[in-house]
Amino acid sequence: MSKQSRAISFVKSIFHPSDFSAASELAFAHALAIALIRETELVVMHARRGEREDWSQFPAVRKTLARWQVLEPGSLPSEVFQKLAVRITKVSMRGDPVRASMRQIEKQKPDLVVLATRGRHGLPLWIKPSVAQAIAHRTSAMTLFVPHGCRGFVSLGGVVNLRRILLPVDHKPDPGEVAVRATRAAESLGDECVEIVLLHVNGTEFPQFDRPEGKAWAWKELRREGDVVAAILDAAEEADLIVMATEGEQGIIDALRGSVTERVVRDAPCPVLAVPAG
Repeated sequence: MSKQSRAISFVKSIFHPSDFSAASELAFAHALAIALIRETELVVMHARRGEREDWSQFPAVRKTLARWQVLEPGSLPSEVFQKLAVRITKVSMRGDPVRASMRQIEKQKPDLVVLATRGRHGLPLWIKPSVAQAIAHRTSAMTLFVPHGCRGFVSLGGVVNLRRILLPVDHKPDPGEVAVRATRAAESLGDECVEIVLLHVNGTEFPQFDRPEGKAWAWKELRREGDVVAAILDAAEEADLIVMATEGEQGIIDALRGSVTERVVRDAPCPVLAVPAG
């Protein structure tokens, strides 16, 4: 880990469902790194099909922290919280992953859900589209999608490198709230001054909204014409994180059940943070 904990309000509780696949490994690294930086709660859940859980399959938290050189090798489980102020819980639930995830979300009430995707080849088989839809429709939590094989802003070695955030904006939904979330991400996770690129597609008048000022980020405007999804993905080639507002099937940015966000998540070259409008 290369970041120090900061007091900026970004997230307080994180939920990460895992199927123990290679696709989940990078997503776990993001969930763990954010939890460390924020000194917050992290729940890692697996939905099992059988009667008993093989706990050895869960991500090795202490070994990972030792590899990241933030915890001494051989440390006790209690030392994770005592030394790092992070409370990590592993949960096993039997049954359908969708229902199990929603039960845990309703119980935990996290403000960030971290999900793995197959990147340019769609969602993992166990994370069916209905999972993302259920999260978008039934929780107010932000959702961080981490495509397998993407250039994440957290490496498997625990190095955090967030320099540029892409923020597609339109007149609806109101970009003000998602812009605030982007600045909080920049200040909590970024190195030095993060460039937040506001992307507006197919519009003559750039959306106007309050843009918070701060030393940890700088605003930049970018205009593109043509297909919305193609424009977002093209601009994302130089981004470390895409932050998108979700609000039904209205405006330039649809909800997760709409075509725009689903297509961006499926083909994104970097993680995508979906922020429910309002």
